[in-house]
Amino acid sequence: MEKLDRPLILVTNDDGITAPGIRTLIRWMNAIGDVVVMAPDSPQSGMGHAITLHDPLRCEPQQIDAGPQKEHSCSGTPVDCVKLAVHEVLDRRPDLIVSGINHGSNASVNVIYSGTMSAAVEGAMQGIPSIGFSILDYDWQADFSQAETLVMDVVRRVLSQGLPAGICLNVNIPKVSDKPYAGLKVCRQAQAKWVESFIKRNDHMGKPYYWMAGEFNDLDGREDTDIWALANNYLSVVPIQFDLTAHHHLAQIHQTLDA
Repeated sequence: MEKLDRPLILVTNDDGITAPGIRTLIRWMNAIGDVVVMAPDSPQSGMGHAITLHDPLRCEPQQIDAGPQKEHSCSGTPVDCVKLAVHEVLDRRPDLIVSGINHGSNASVNVIYSGTMSAAVEGAMQGIPSIGFSILDYDWQADFSQAETLVMDVVRRVLSQGLPAGICLNVNIPKVSDKPYAGLKVCRQAQAKWVESFIKRNDHMGKPYYWMAGEFNDLDGREDTDIWALANNYLSVVPIQFDLTAHHHLAQIHQTLDA
């Protein structure tokens, strides 16, 4: 079968189809391949790998910017978007799935909660090379421009060389500073956690409700982690797998339970 000159790239996110991050990523991907967009019709941050089971999924054609071959909004989660696009909307399997650019960090333990990264993980589960992109800036007017060259380089390399089976990439971009990025650093996920707290208030009926807050604690501190890379102005690149088995502890658990 003749190889197509331009790869088919599926673009999604969790901030919603109109978010500046995804509009930027779409524009960049238009220069590399044929782009199809399937993204949530409203923000889906923190949804993780959730899927819609008890409500119908709705898919509406959109035309927001010039460039994409097809563009749809979806009433579901980022993972719903990937599943619906791959199985119903696309006429062939995409060569690449890119998710983002997320407004806010998905480094370290944040990857567990991330809808952005869950879309990429879903792509890996379906055997499609996938990358999630995030920037350490929640501002809707975040400046993505300095990252364009490095992001495009990552995408082109993955398209040409592929990824190991079951693996996707979690790429986090530092917030723009007064100096150029130091480059890319392939690293591991830092050991860190959120120390949660809850703000309790009462509504106009006197009934209590809660807002979750918290503080991010880096428990690692070593120089081979995504947190260190970002603090030192590198784009961090962490390979992520959906196999959650703690393979390095199997022997220990066998010993514990078989004793």
